[in-house]
Amino acid sequence: MKRIPFLVFRVLTLLSAVLVPVLVCLLMGYLLWRGLPSLGPELLFGHTKPLDAVLGRAPVWDGLWPACVGTFYLVLLTMALAVFPGVGCGMYLAEAATEKQKRVIGSAVDMLAGMPSIVMGLFGFMLILFLRRTFLPGANISLLLAAGCLALLVLPVLTASTREAMAAVPASLRLAAAASGLSRTQAMFHLCLPAAAKGILGGVVLAVGRAAEDTAVILFTGVVANAGMPAGLFGKFEALSFDIYYISSQYQDQEELLRGFGAAALLLCVSCLLLLAARALEHSFRKTWQGRA
Repeated sequence: MKRIPFLVFRVLTLLSAVLVPVLVCLLMGYLLWRGLPSLGPELLFGHTKPLDAVLGRAPVWDGLWPACVGTFYLVLLTMALAVFPGVGCGMYLAEAATEKQKRVIGSAVDMLAGMPSIVMGLFGFMLILFLRRTFLPGANISLLLAAGCLALLVLPVLTASTREAMAAVPASLRLAAAASGLSRTQAMFHLCLPAAAKGILGGVVLAVGRAAEDTAVILFTGVVANAGMPAGLFGKFEALSFDIYYISSQYQDQEELLRGFGAAALLLCVSCLLLLAARALEHSFRKTWQGRA
């Protein structure tokens, strides 16, 4: 009789472990089933020649190519703004902060993590209104503003993953570093970081996925329909996640709905490419850090 609760628990955990990948496969399979028939050069480039569109010699107004490029730019700029402060904050909390600082900063990070993305988008929009009325009358929504708000949104992910990865480094490694005469800073960069590399870069991968798919933030801070290719950091842009929302809420016939499914399948492919690139960087950095260690 004593084994029955254990067996029930084991069966439930096994079912949970099977359910998650099954649901993921069903979701991806449905998106690909509905979206793959729409994928093709016409979905990306419309009536523009693909080579002219890729080289920037002709604009694309009836395809998703500008949204793909805008998504790549948005993710890259977001990570450029978020990685250093997020990882740095996590390292400080794990290695140098006092207990009081850990409570205060940790609470702030937790509050930021629990903030809805729509609120972050409204914050960016209100920031533009404030700047217009005070210091910068010409301030407007832009790629930089959207990336900055997304960076705030993914910052807790990077901080938490870095803090947990650094905390998981064995204490014996730090003792060995101290016995070898290494300073605390030297031990952190030459021993602790290589040991925590997998966890830190795993957080970067999660942040990349979050930045690529979020719609609520960019809806208020810079994304528009038919903006064309991004004109720069202070220009408006297109993004695949917004195009999916726009098409699904405005479609008039079955063809436009299929275009929305095609955009969803395309976003799935773009997200996979971004995640694969992040994994490749993770592998490269981990080899470099371990080589230095």
